[in-house]
Amino acid sequence: MKLLSFRHSLVLSTLMLFQTVFTQSVAIKCGRIYNPGDGVSLTDKCIIIEGTKITGLCDTNAIPSGSKVIDCSGMTVLPGLVDAHTHLCINFIISYDQSGIDYLGPVVMDPPGYRVLQGAAHAREMLECGFTCVRDAGNSGRYLDVALKRAIKDKLVPGPFIVPAGRIIAPFGGQFSMKADKQFLLNDEYFFADTKDELRKAIRENIYYGSEVIKIVVDGQKYSYSADDIRFIVQEAAGAGLKVMAHCQTEKGAYNSALGGVASIEHGWNLSDSTLLLMKQKGIVLVTTDFTVHSLMSGGASQERAEKTHARFVKRLKQAYQAGIKIAFGTDVQASYHGMNRGEMAREYIDSFIEAEIPAAEILKMCTVNGYELLGLDKQRGKIAPEMTADLIAVEGNQLEDIRKLENVKLVMRDGVVIKGGSAGR
Repeated sequence: MKLLSFRHSLVLSTLMLFQTVFTQSVAIKCGRIYNPGDGVSLTDKCIIIEGTKITGLCDTNAIPSGSKVIDCSGMTVLPGLVDAHTHLCINFIISYDQSGIDYLGPVVMDPPGYRVLQGAAHAREMLECGFTCVRDAGNSGRYLDVALKRAIKDKLVPGPFIVPAGRIIAPFGGQFSMKADKQFLLNDEYFFADTKDELRKAIRENIYYGSEVIKIVVDGQKYSYSADDIRFIVQEAAGAGLKVMAHCQTEKGAYNSALGGVASIEHGWNLSDSTLLLMKQKGIVLVTTDFTVHSLMSGGASQERAEKTHARFVKRLKQAYQAGIKIAFGTDVQASYHGMNRGEMAREYIDSFIEAEIPAAEILKMCTVNGYELLGLDKQRGKIAPEMTADLIAVEGNQLEDIRKLENVKLVMRDGVVIKGGSAGR
């Protein structure tokens, strides 16, 4: 036994020595480094990475010997982008219901195995377009988003860091507008919870199976959760260290959510001045999901209707920004449009912020640091600094002069691994 123990220790020591000797640092030569959180730019610097972490910054003439060099000297390097509201494991096909999107179609028609494979494809598309972190807002069946997060962590498939919401909690009926027998409504997509006991059970089951944020649909039906209901949900989730994100379509739903103290209001398409004031006082983040014309048409809207709806969303976005509300970038993309993949459609939402006349520096904060803070990841991700995770993107030129350069990402790095671009040299 002593001999076996000695041999085991010798093997472990050898492996550790091998790893130490052959771990190669990576140096990214940057024309410019920009941290949206503090607005600081650095020129002609290198980012030094070992494993998954940034270990330091140095001048371009001081790269550690033996480092693998990635030349982005003509580019700006930024933290990876965040989509704080997406749905990776669902894809709508309008033929399910020619009147437009209804969740009952894909839930009934698409089996879980197919949906999680859809999620893997969408995750790769998002990552390759520069989104290194997403919050999956449910509509993922029985914890398919949790399973996808695990598969990405285990390196079975490439994808962004995922904060999964698991099963959405909603009053009876959820977001189903098509009327169907109860046997079809009671499925893995939602917890229908209308009493405090039902709410507590739904929250705890979500947490048990791996959800990292609690998603509620406040007002998907004519009836909605009260401020007292939402306050109870927030307190119950907080006991396990989780935040609550609230899907709000109506003014009443948004106001109740603000009173209840949620972390974020999703969509918020109808916000009064009193709701905006309450959100600002409480530090509630607005995840605006300002649908583009393309995304609205992918949901079955005519071009004329899509343009009118989009203009209304942009007006609300401008109103929220001018009111001083903290905004995090989120898209709610759930379908494809004329060959555009998930990542391409998500990046197009930047146009909504431009139309709302929001300065480029503020848009960059909304696409990065605001999202990381909302998701509780700002101590590990979202800044180019020592000890932070190496989730990075590179774009040509100066994105402060032309924010649309974010729509053409040249380099994507996730956990220190190059996903896209980045020809290496010495």
